[in-house]
Amino acid sequence: MSDTEAIMWAVEKDPALRSDFCNLTILEGMPEEARVLRTLDRAVAAIPRLRQRVVSAPLRIVPPAFADDPTLDLTAHIRRVALPAGDPHRALLDLCASLAEQPLDRARPLWEFTLIEGLPDGRVALLQKVHHTITDGVGGLRLSLAFVDFAPDEPDAPRAEPTAQPAAVTDDAEFEHGTTLQATRTAVVDATARGIGLAKHAVGGTARLVTHPIRIPGRAIDSVRVVHSLRRQLFNRGTARSDVMRGRSLTRHFETHTLALPAVQATARKLGGSINDVYVTGLAAALGRYHARMGSEVRALRLAMPISTRNRNDEAANRFVPARVVIPIQPDDDPRTLFAGVRDRLDAAKNESAIGAAEGLAVVLTPLPTAFLVAMTRAQARTTDFAATNLRGSPIPLYIAGERVIANYPFGPRTNTALNATMLSYGDELNLGLNIDPAAVSDIDGLMRDIALAFDELLGIA
Repeated sequence: MSDTEAIMWAVEKDPALRSDFCNLTILEGMPEEARVLRTLDRAVAAIPRLRQRVVSAPLRIVPPAFADDPTLDLTAHIRRVALPAGDPHRALLDLCASLAEQPLDRARPLWEFTLIEGLPDGRVALLQKVHHTITDGVGGLRLSLAFVDFAPDEPDAPRAEPTAQPAAVTDDAEFEHGTTLQATRTAVVDATARGIGLAKHAVGGTARLVTHPIRIPGRAIDSVRVVHSLRRQLFNRGTARSDVMRGRSLTRHFETHTLALPAVQATARKLGGSINDVYVTGLAAALGRYHARMGSEVRALRLAMPISTRNRNDEAANRFVPARVVIPIQPDDDPRTLFAGVRDRLDAAKNESAIGAAEGLAVVLTPLPTAFLVAMTRAQARTTDFAATNLRGSPIPLYIAGERVIANYPFGPRTNTALNATMLSYGDELNLGLNIDPAAVSDIDGLMRDIALAFDELLGIA
């Protein structure tokens, strides 16, 4: 694991800080079980972490490692269930929320799929639950390419054989790959290499200061800027800003909403911003409506939004920084004014110095006691009101095991916030999945009406 992934893994000692996420895919029909298994077999062969389990070193002296699971059984990772009686849409979301509440089995590879039948018109839902240490949202889209097709009758791609693991240089059987001892030894070597790299970087930076002393004042100013940025992003004090979304629980409540991509694009062009600016503004306006109905005069909330640091050819599982930004929610009830305020705050967040320093900070934090990491992460989560993520999906139709994908609704980890809204594009639609804490949002139906009205008003500008 990277240091960031190791921290995510460690803080799950607090169930409220679990980082697994879900994607709810609506399929046109029930795929053949044999073809589903062949598709998963193809994906597991292509993506190492889908066939690996976590092996931890004793006393957390180094980050945990991933090792091939010699007992891997795909049938243990996929199940098939039927919807209970009642409204199928509500029953589906409630079932998915219930499945999401159950933690993944840490003794196995960290993912599971559930096929859900009983939807109208013969449609079937596929709930995919994946742990964040396997991949982030952007990496998850790349991961999905391993088990989706671009035609219903596309022949099964040849199975990519997994890369062989190097044999340990020892005659002792207990050093076989995948054991705690071997994982510890490998991780120690890896940590040492990373430490040498950091040391070289530091020495190189010092040498440059000596040979170019005129740069020292500017670098000192940069250092101060980074410290202040880290304080804003990673070491906030106090609590969340909302006075009506205070409660927190482990219960998940799922909701969905769909937007027309062309309308969002037209609004972004009209107002001089991006699709993400429109998305966050719509959420802000909805939360402004909700707070006003609840009698609150709060005019700004703190948003957590992951900013991808992934390069074009970056194959790492996780490359993101969880930026925090205070955004307006009630600027005179004018959507144009609100949009401008949100856009400016988001632009400023992208330029925070802490974004570049976060990975280095994770290296420093990883060896600290788990109790400290949990307390620190919980304290920072308490400062955040809600989270939002925007992901770019496929512009063309996709198929899974021969069945056409109708829609994809992503549900991100709530990590002790009142709600987490995640948006994924598919074709001409933007599918929103909302993971809501019912202890924080007392009127969920009202909030969903506020979301619909807020986006209608905002998109009406174009």
